Amino acid sequence: MTKRSFDKKALLEECLKLQSKVVENARKAMLDAQESANEEQGGMEEKFESFREQMQQDRDMYARQFEEAVSALALLKRVDLNREPHEVEFGTVVVTEVQKYFICISLGQLVFEGETVFAISAQTPLYQAMSGKKVGEHFSFRDRQFKITDLF
Repeated sequence: MTKRSFDKKALLEECLKLQSKVVENARKAMLDAQESANEEQGGMEEKFESFREQMQQDRDMYARQFEEAVSALALLKRVDLNREPHEVEFGTVVVTEVQKYFICISLGQLVFEGETVFAISAQTPLYQAMSGKKVGEHFSFRDRQFKITDLF
């Protein structure tokens, strides 16, 4: 078992903060697009009809992004900090000889407390390669072997 160099609760809080920003940005973009679509009216209505249609399509796209971001935030809030994992599963921090991964939602590479951690979704091929593995076991991904040195 390796020395745990950071607190999982603090890592989760950082991920929640980042995902909340994603939610807020998507919400703002959706509202801005709706406002732009509503603004253009008047005598030159035909000229602006295609503009309004485009703004409505943008609003719909941002609305989908907003819904996905809210769903991801809800999923992230389901991480159980009280559970001590015995194998790689949702909510686990996986430490390998090469990288650290947090199995939660796809947030990508994070620099947290001076360490690089990759926040990945349980739908990724990388997670599929390591799912169910225990400390000391190996998994292969993209023709590389990884040994799991810790789970928490």
